[in-house]
Amino acid sequence: FFKKIGPEISRHFIIQRLSVNWRCKIRKDSRPYWLKKISSKLTVKYVNRFIRPQFKSLGRGPVFFKPRYVKLFGSNISVGNFPTFISAPDDYIQITSWDTGDWNGKVDIGNYVLISPGVRIMAAVSISIGDSCMFGHGACITDADWHGIYDRTKVVGDPSPVVLEENVWIGEDAMICKGVKIGANSIIGARSVVTKDIPKNSIYAGNPATFIRDLDKNEFITREDFFRNPAKLANDFDLLDRFSLGHNTFWGWIKSIFWRDKTH
Repeated sequence: FFKKIGPEISRHFIIQRLSVNWRCKIRKDSRPYWLKKISSKLTVKYVNRFIRPQFKSLGRGPVFFKPRYVKLFGSNISVGNFPTFISAPDDYIQITSWDTGDWNGKVDIGNYVLISPGVRIMAAVSISIGDSCMFGHGACITDADWHGIYDRTKVVGDPSPVVLEENVWIGEDAMICKGVKIGANSIIGARSVVTKDIPKNSIYAGNPATFIRDLDKNEFITREDFFRNPAKLANDFDLLDRFSLGHNTFWGWIKSIFWRDKTH
């Protein structure tokens, strides 16, 4: 099986697939291979019918896990090629561009971005996210206070643009506040609160986020590398599905729904 996948991509491929499984459902997928293929096709149709029209633009090759739990507000949300959205019933993804009245907020998200369950991105003026950025569970990015400091009826407050350069990794439940720029390849630790600019190739964590250490200036392996050959990657995913679901049966799947055990 691993010879068919190939040594160059297998390690990153398996890690990517397992991370998705752990985030989405942890339990064993008891569906037979053919049923999962039908489900995947229906998901694509759902995205093209109900989700894609809500974006100002959405590039090719998007992957959505449970797309009905992705909530988009506003008409200025743009996403590049090969994004991955992982949402859940108890952790919606919410992206908002506040383009009403005198405001013209916009969200620009690059290629190969990973957005996990519970992520919120809210723009009153501008949030720009570079290629290959990754957002952990529950991360929040906002360019506004959403109320005035003294005038609490001031809807947006005093917003200031947010910029994340390429290959930034935002940890679980981290908060990126207005006016912040985060340099390329940097990492923000879990539950950190970022109120000031972060230089590239560094790790910051805490509340407020402070310097932890610099990253080695070696060549990074990014999500862009992972998606370098989309056709081969799709074939590898299909091979893994055939391998992991090949022994599942329709009646076994029905049984897993009504008589669950620790593996279902």
